[in-house]
Amino acid sequence: MSSPSSAPINASIRFQAVTYRVDGTPTQATNSTGQSDGVRGAGVQGERAQGDSTQAVGGRTLVSDISLTVETGETVVLLGRSGSGKTTLLRLINRMLEPTSGEIFVEGRATTEWDAIKLRRGIGYVIQEAGLFPHFTVAENIALVPTLEKWEKPRIDARVQELLELVGLHSGDFARRYPRQLSGGQRQRVGVARALAADPQILLMDEPFGALDPVTRAELQREFGALAKRLAKTIVFVTHDLHEALLLATRIVLLEGGKIVAQGAPENFLQQKHPEVRAFASCLDTEDSVVRDGGEKA
Repeated sequence: MSSPSSAPINASIRFQAVTYRVDGTPTQATNSTGQSDGVRGAGVQGERAQGDSTQAVGGRTLVSDISLTVETGETVVLLGRSGSGKTTLLRLINRMLEPTSGEIFVEGRATTEWDAIKLRRGIGYVIQEAGLFPHFTVAENIALVPTLEKWEKPRIDARVQELLELVGLHSGDFARRYPRQLSGGQRQRVGVARALAADPQILLMDEPFGALDPVTRAELQREFGALAKRLAKTIVFVTHDLHEALLLATRIVLLEGGKIVAQGAPENFLQQKHPEVRAFASCLDTEDSVVRDGGEKA
């Protein structure tokens, strides 16, 4: 998916008046490697509404009239409560879902014009608990997409070693281990390495550190923040944690009820007066006061 080195890289993502609505009918989408992945309500082209999202009788709208541009090299954090539409937006980017109305453009091209498998293999995707294949070694997990893309073995081996070192895991110690032999933090590091394996320009991250203990989570947040600046990828990062958003984002986009209600740079975000911004800010204030009073955060 990358542009030729002589041309400027366009790794932007653009939502143009996007609505996604489900009617509860089970359909099949495919995952980032092109394999079947059951998703309820994942629209296929024959079911797409033309303009009016209310065509899906008895359904519900998960995201509504989203217009948003993520520029090349930005780290945009999608912040919101559970059910606000954050993960739905990620799945629309890599065409695991298709919009009921509107369009999403990746690298200047509508997602519906991409070959779905090629699109997904060209976008890194990191999920909570890493989603590693338990019967693959660490090296085999990281090598998955390069192998599917038919890279030569010496190139794959070199890339696996490079990425393990990049995420702080010595290849000699970890390459032959299985996921069950790793800690939660180590599995998440491997998940990041796997997402970067084919050197995608776009990285999607769905609450990747949410299941970790607070100490490991803080360590990985710091490490990832430094890594993001170093790699200069276009990153869309989902979280419900305001502290994490403030730490990692170049821009925070707040969702409520499937709509964008506020956005801004971290240094300006908390100054906004929208009630949902104030609700998240009050949680941050509560956490800080507990720490100041000598208590322990839950």
